[in-house]
Amino acid sequence: MMTKLKWRRTWFQVHKWIGLILAVLIIPISLTGSALVWHDALERMIEPQRFATSGDTLLAPEIYVAAATTRLKPGERIAQITMPDPGPEHGDPVTVAAAPAAAGPPRGGPPPRTLVFLDPPTAQVLDVATNSGGLVRFLHVLHGSLQIPGGWGRSIVGWIGVAMMLSAFTGLWLWWPTTGSMKRALRWGRHRNTDTNIHQTFGFWVALPLFVLSLTGAWISFPRFFGSLVGQAPQQQRGPDRAALARAKPLDRTALTLPSAIARARAVAPGDLRQVSWPTTLKPDWSVQLKPTNGPPATIAVTDGSGVATLTPRPGGQGGVARWMRRIHDGTDMGMVWQIIIFIGGIIPAVLAVTGIIMWWRARGWKADLARRQAAKQAVA
Repeated sequence: MMTKLKWRRTWFQVHKWIGLILAVLIIPISLTGSALVWHDALERMIEPQRFATSGDTLLAPEIYVAAATTRLKPGERIAQITMPDPGPEHGDPVTVAAAPAAAGPPRGGPPPRTLVFLDPPTAQVLDVATNSGGLVRFLHVLHGSLQIPGGWGRSIVGWIGVAMMLSAFTGLWLWWPTTGSMKRALRWGRHRNTDTNIHQTFGFWVALPLFVLSLTGAWISFPRFFGSLVGQAPQQQRGPDRAALARAKPLDRTALTLPSAIARARAVAPGDLRQVSWPTTLKPDWSVQLKPTNGPPATIAVTDGSGVATLTPRPGGQGGVARWMRRIHDGTDMGMVWQIIIFIGGIIPAVLAVTGIIMWWRARGWKADLARRQAAKQAVA
């Protein structure tokens, strides 16, 4: 039978070895997660030329497409146009994405795209880049897959999330006072070493946010497994191959023009244009996203051949759970308070990893010293 003391020793070993084995991986994942909370601000700081816009006035979408086409390589095809979202954060450019002439070998992450950033009032090209380049994209890939190609990196990060959930639970168990009051346990200075005080105090306050961030990160890495836990049947999850749909080649010639596709979509759900995705070889529909004055964005599928426009149902049910998990994890539209918690919750695990290693190394020293003293006593006896 496991006594309370035996449980404590067991959880201590689990907590210790999770920290020691995964410290090298936990630190970059945690710090990049903190940085990516401020993704937009970081991109503005690193790539200021993309946001050197001259105003918010918008032109017809086809004008931006024509301007972007002049900067594309032979064989590249327009795949998507994204209009800036008006709001307190002005200065966003219009972004046109184009698919490469030839598909490369399959890889993790979004399909390769050439991005053309344009000034809204003039359609002047501000910058041209690939979606796989730049520091912000590097941080995204490092956070999501440790820069390991294929699905291996994503799985490794997912299992690290599972380990971090266990680490948060065991750390809280070990922090919990076996004697004395909770008030005394919350005081700074339970130990004489600063690193131990930092580890235990910061570890307590970050335990719950860290558990939530680890859970949501693991959910993002293993959507089918966690989807089944909330009642999403495997056959519902499989559906169309999203990766194949995303990598499908945009059609070279479409039956409908861009203005016609947008007009047919607006006949179904009026609103300001936010994004248009071109028909592809696997999905011959225009996908038009409109934002009404009040309410959430609406996505309309416009069949390229017939011109029939159909309002796409907003994903709900279990799909809504997956969306919420991603929003909780990266802080999108979750408010400043939660974003600050995520930011701190990314920095502190790195601090805990370092202080944990220091504590382990010091314990090795005094244990070795104790063993030498005991050996000396036995030799004298």
